[in-house]
Amino acid sequence: MPKITLLIHCPDTSGIIANVTSFFYKRHGNINYIDQYVDLENTVFFMRLECEFTAQTSISNTKEEFKETVAEKYNMSWEMYSADAKPRMAVFVSKYDHCLYDILGRYKSGELKVSIPLIISNHKDLEQVAQNFGIPFYHIPVTANTKEEAAEKQLELLQKEKVDFIVLARYMQIIPKSLIAAFPNRIINIHHSFLPAFAGAKPYHLAYKRGVKIIGATSHYVTEELDAGPIIEQDITRISHSHSIKDLILKGRDLEKIVLANGIKYHIERKTLVFNNKTIVFT
Repeated sequence: MPKITLLIHCPDTSGIIANVTSFFYKRHGNINYIDQYVDLENTVFFMRLECEFTAQTSISNTKEEFKETVAEKYNMSWEMYSADAKPRMAVFVSKYDHCLYDILGRYKSGELKVSIPLIISNHKDLEQVAQNFGIPFYHIPVTANTKEEAAEKQLELLQKEKVDFIVLARYMQIIPKSLIAAFPNRIINIHHSFLPAFAGAKPYHLAYKRGVKIIGATSHYVTEELDAGPIIEQDITRISHSHSIKDLILKGRDLEKIVLANGIKYHIERKTLVFNNKTIVFT
């Protein structure tokens, strides 16, 4: 039977939960998950709901009825997704391979419930990796003089393949505004958590010189402001004086893989809501 996931945010007022749950009850819906949160400072209500229908139901008709009977009444921003639909995920890479191998391994094992129609890179280094996993690889060089042209080619490919969201698996280029506008809150990036204190090409070397006691990684949605988008997931590990620069790099890469994978899962499972450059993550 059909299953849906519903995400809502709207001005907080009484009766929202009762009206939403009543809507699904009247349509033979069995709610097997519901969570809500109220931002008291901004008086905004957030909800995530999973429902399985006990009778054959049209998802498109359910969406229209929900809009007319509930959503408009409460001035909701909302999305209703079929739980059976697999999002189409594009992966962008450069030369680092640790996040790509991790993503593709989880994908092949069925851990990531997505389809991956293509991998795009500004270098050819990881083409063989894509071939090993049977995924089309597109090399689109990016230089100071070809950024706009490259962005047009990327967007054309993404639209042709009907991509739902993008993962930057250590893609070492600034994402153009046109791509961000086409995929708002649908581009996921990963970086070490030393920013902005240890920005640059060798953050682990800088951190080592300062004698850091923890290192971390952050996955976030991409916005026009570099590395300042809504944060999805973070994690840290402790460091001592006995760790070398190589140790820091290896530990950092392990964190990047785990944090990026978790960020992707939350997005796939429709567990993230973005509001005012901040995420509500229903875990």
